[in-house]
Amino acid sequence: MKEGGSAPSAGSGSAKQEPSHPKRFYSEVTTKDEGDGITLLLDGKSVRTPGKAPFVVPNKALAEAMAEEWRGQGARIDPATMPLTRLANSVIDGVKGHEEAVIGDILNYAGSDLLCYRAEGPKGLVTLQTKHWDPVVAWAKRDLGVPMRLAEGAMHVTQVPSSLHAIRDRLAGFDPWSLASLHVMTGLSGSALLALATALGRLSPEEAWEAAHVDEDWQISQWGEDEEARQRRESRWRDFAAAARLLRLSGR
Repeated sequence: MKEGGSAPSAGSGSAKQEPSHPKRFYSEVTTKDEGDGITLLLDGKSVRTPGKAPFVVPNKALAEAMAEEWRGQGARIDPATMPLTRLANSVIDGVKGHEEAVIGDILNYAGSDLLCYRAEGPKGLVTLQTKHWDPVVAWAKRDLGVPMRLAEGAMHVTQVPSSLHAIRDRLAGFDPWSLASLHVMTGLSGSALLALATALGRLSPEEAWEAAHVDEDWQISQWGEDEEARQRRESRWRDFAAAARLLRLSGR
């Protein structure tokens, strides 16, 4: 990575350091006000995204959080330990200018939202779904004007078009940084409603993550937990938490 070298991309890296990770090539990480935002400097040289765009973020708080990720690197740069930086790359290279496509993808999730598909049994699982999901569905109807149709089992239920239009209108009010965060949280949870509830302060990130895993946790309580599945879930939680943090730091 040379002057103006690229920051790690959102899809690169793994939880385990690999020999292919680039060697750390810098000593000092600072930030600089560019007028339209804040950029990172590595030994005084501006960072760029994998798409070669200027790496400029909305405010000082977000820039400093990302600078800490760069400062925390060891002898090699591990993108898996830089979730905010990876998300910023996604925003700059993939979301800005493509907001409608991102909104459309979130709406696809809303059309088959996790919270709308309920188990017919056993009773314990039904009780957990009701406890964690019904308050969010009720909140969406009451506060967002988004009534959602529910179904039992795997049978698909078509949502009312006016509900999806209302979600689209709400999403259109988010800037690219917040929209990218919502997109990540939606994909990881399987629920646009849980992502919106987190973004709008109805749920904490931890509460939303717990709600997204009601079915999985029920299965674990009955049959135990697989170690590889546990590690994958922990990795996904780090990305979910980073998206929620990006949303908060970007000023939403």
